[in-house]
Amino acid sequence: MRSSTGELTLADVRAAAERLRGIAHRTPVVTSRTLDRRVDANVFLKCENLQRMGAFKFRGAYNRLAQLSPAERERGVVAFSSGNHAQGVALAARLLEIPATIVMPENAPAAKSAATLGYGAEIVFYAKGTNRDELAASIARERNATLVPPFDDDAIIAGQGTVALELIEEIGQLDVLLVPTGGGGLTAGCALAATALLPRIAVYGVEPEAGDDFARSLAAGERIEIEVPDTIADGQRTQSPGRLTFPIVKRLCAGILTVSDEQLREAMRFAFERLKLVIEPSGAAALAAVLSGKASLAGKRVGVVLSGGNVDAPAYAAILAASQASAET
Repeated sequence: MRSSTGELTLADVRAAAERLRGIAHRTPVVTSRTLDRRVDANVFLKCENLQRMGAFKFRGAYNRLAQLSPAERERGVVAFSSGNHAQGVALAARLLEIPATIVMPENAPAAKSAATLGYGAEIVFYAKGTNRDELAASIARERNATLVPPFDDDAIIAGQGTVALELIEEIGQLDVLLVPTGGGGLTAGCALAATALLPRIAVYGVEPEAGDDFARSLAAGERIEIEVPDTIADGQRTQSPGRLTFPIVKRLCAGILTVSDEQLREAMRFAFERLKLVIEPSGAAALAAVLSGKASLAGKRVGVVLSGGNVDAPAYAAILAASQASAET
């Protein structure tokens, strides 16, 4: 497995798709006449909220773990995550019979930590202020295990790119693709696949206004670090773009759009009321950009990735109620 600085190609994404065939769900693409009329476009929603373990993260995790040697599998893996990558690695490890240890924050959503334990992984919780990267690396060294990062890895990026590959294989021509952006693994992978298949497509990453590390980094021309974002999108509380993902996004994406927490709530409520889909705040980012008119979409064929649906029931109910109250004022 090489450590890349932008060498990944569509061939890597296709190879990941073969490893995932029959393992990952080929998630459905949903359309809505109501949504199309509202934004005057043909919108195609790729429902990764219906992926195994509830998010796209399973794709990259399985693609990474499936390429470990027998000796590496025996020694196990260590990952760090606030939730979805944790679950993805835990499930992939269970399927491949690999011991897994996940480093998670003490305030991780209960549903995500419970699912991670349910898949058979060990969890090491850390307190606020702890450097999770260093903690995970330390555990990996102690156990001689393989560290599996959430986004800055060739195999992770290629695996996430299968989302766009599937969407385009099913839908064909797209003019625009909108992708939720945290550390950039999904955005980079989708940009690699989409621009290779459709050279004229405009790919946009979408992140919360409070966690705009990618937008700021692109404006500065280099990776910058921000404070831990204060946003409801727990899967997008990254502080800096990835070392591998940033140059890919910079080279292939049309830009980064930002949405407010209120717009994330509105998108979640729209998905619930109109689409009958449960999506988490991070998973709603691209849909929020569409609904709030962040990009010029009129008359276009638009792909939107709904990246995940893992949200605690009480938190979900509170978000829907807050969005409804805001709409009525």
